[in-house]
Amino acid sequence: MSFFSRLFGGGKNPLSEILENGATIIDVRTPGEFSMGHVDGSINIPLDQIQHKLKKIKKMPTPLVLCCASGIRSANATAILQRNSVLDVHNGGRWSKVDRLLG
Repeated sequence: MSFFSRLFGGGKNPLSEILENGATIIDVRTPGEFSMGHVDGSINIPLDQIQHKLKKIKKMPTPLVLCCASGIRSANATAILQRNSVLDVHNGGRWSKVDRLLG
């Protein structure tokens, strides 16, 4: 464990545990971005479609982990879902980070 991890209480990333327990991963990038690379098994629902797909999303197994290219769109999508009573949703940030945590 590194000095900073000991000092600031670092350890296992909480997102790792959520992913290990079988989270549904939703990638909110455009279909073009998604086709260039994505987490295996993730579902592509672009940010501009989140509001329109609420019924479908609410039927998905939880927890939900949202990801994108940088974490900005996934943060926005997470907020939209939370405002619409989807409570077990987490901003995973960059899709490549989510992919690494699963690897």
